[in-house]
Amino acid sequence: MLQEFKAFIARGNVLDLAVAVIIGAAFATITTSLTEDIIMPVVGAIFGGADFSSYFIMLGPVPETYTGSLNDYAALKKAGVPLFGYGQFITVIINFVILAFIIFLIVRTANKLFKKPEEPGAPAGPSEVELLAEIRDLLKK
Repeated sequence: MLQEFKAFIARGNVLDLAVAVIIGAAFATITTSLTEDIIMPVVGAIFGGADFSSYFIMLGPVPETYTGSLNDYAALKKAGVPLFGYGQFITVIINFVILAFIIFLIVRTANKLFKKPEEPGAPAGPSEVELLAEIRDLLKK
């Protein structure tokens, strides 16, 4: 069983997948930072808030033992207050769209760089006009 596992791991597809997952995870942190640190503050400024991810609606009461700010989404969530965090959700959606677009651009560029050579098509036969002329000539005989 150990030999089979070694053969499985040594195959190119498995190693390529492992590298892709590691690079993807690192790339995800970059896009998360791009979204949270650059894009969302601008969006928040446009919509009148400094931190767009802090837009939420409280769905339940705040515990009496809570002493933090009522505007701190992370602290309220940690305290167990039920929250409808639509701002955080929008941030995650924007992060996903950015990541998907960047991956699209990478795949598109890779497809252009590594175009497969065109396979020769079927040999061109006589055109429709040539076939009709041949049939005509055969009928004349």
